[in-house]
Amino acid sequence: MATLIFILSAAALLQFFISYCRSLIAASIKQPLSAEVRDVTGIPNTASGEDFARVIQLLDLCPERPEERGRIRAINAYFRLLNVVRSTLARVIPALVTWTEMERGQCTYFAAVTLDRRIAFSRDMLAQQLDA
Repeated sequence: MATLIFILSAAALLQFFISYCRSLIAASIKQPLSAEVRDVTGIPNTASGEDFARVIQLLDLCPERPEERGRIRAINAYFRLLNVVRSTLARVIPALVTWTEMERGQCTYFAAVTLDRRIAFSRDMLAQQLDA
C-alpha cells in the first residue's frame, strides 16, 4: 500500500512539474528575442534542442537575477527529462520524437529569452553605476 501511495504521489508531482515548466515556456514564447541575442546564440526564429547547452553556458556568464534562479533550474531539469523520454519512450512511440524535439526547442528558446533579460539587466546595472 505504501508503494502504491508513493508511486501515485510521484506521478502527481511529475504532472505538476511538467505543467509548471510548460507554463514558464508558454510565457516566454510570446516574447521576441533581440537581434543581439539571436546573433550570439545563433538562433534565428525557431530554436533547436541542440542549442540548449550553448545557451545555458552563455547564461552562466551573465549575472543572475534572483527571481530566475529556480526557473532556469526547473527548465534544465525538464530538458533532461525530455532527453530521457527521447532516448527511451520515443524509440517505441514514434509520435513522441516530434513532440520531444519541439519541447526541447522551446526550452532552448526559454533560455535565450532569459539570456536576453539578463543582458538587459546587466546593462541597466551598468548604467546605474555610471550615473552614480
